[in-house]
Amino acid sequence: MQYIVVFEEGQDSVGAYVPDLPGCVAVGSTRDEAKQLIREAIELHIESLREHGEAVPQPHSTVELIAV
Repeated sequence: MQYIVVFEEGQDSVGAYVPDLPGCVAVGSTRDEAKQLIREAIELHIESLREHGEAVPQPHSTVELIAV
């Protein structure tokens, strides 16, 4: 499965979250670190859902850039 990840760059960190997996977030010092951490967070999130007998949400978000 492939999930959309939103990255938000702050002054000293980069946050990442997955719209299709509520609560699945990560923060790193760099975008590369945030990318690695969110990948791990997604894997753990899905594993936890399965262990608790909950359905794993299918990816359904889309992204489109809008020029203004």
